[in-house]
Amino acid sequence: MVILAVLALVLGVLVGTFDVQNFLLDALVSNKDLVLYLLMFSVGMSIGLHKGIIKKIKEYHVKILIIPAGIIVGTLLGGALLSMITKYNIGESTSVVSGLGWYSLAGVTIGNLAGAQLGSIAFLSNLMREIFSFFSIPFIAKHFNCYSCIAPAAATSEDTTLHMMMKYTNEETVVLSVINGVLCSAVVPVLIPLCYQLKF
Repeated sequence: MVILAVLALVLGVLVGTFDVQNFLLDALVSNKDLVLYLLMFSVGMSIGLHKGIIKKIKEYHVKILIIPAGIIVGTLLGGALLSMITKYNIGESTSVVSGLGWYSLAGVTIGNLAGAQLGSIAFLSNLMREIFSFFSIPFIAKHFNCYSCIAPAAATSEDTTLHMMMKYTNEETVVLSVINGVLCSAVVPVLIPLCYQLKF
């Protein structure tokens, strides 16, 4: 998955650099909103496919929110801190990190809100978070605890990084990982525009 993501990125850079024009690229660029809705549909479908998720949410009650809440708050604090050392204001910085690893949605959404430059930064930032997760999960599982492995994965913990959770953690962490990914993914489309409105 990581190799495919990096290859897609490199291919996109090459196509953009050499200004290659074709029907598919023109269709994607002119229908960015449709692509965004298709992404949202795929997440909704992913949530619906996890049959036991409602049962687990009832079982854990409010405790189920501790991990995603910690991830979201920690991520936003990191984004706010970065605004102090970059040229971007707190709204732009926090909206970039609000993708929580969901690079495709973050890139498109922020591209629509703030333009291609910040959209590209959001895409790369969230892609790097996912790639970092693949390398950090085994280390965190070995030196800390299984629950901590969910933090770097954030929204990706229900899909792309889930097999890493299955390999390096236990069954309970895998369940919490899926639930965390669903909750983080559900928050991302609201969080990005909400953070972008912050102007101080």
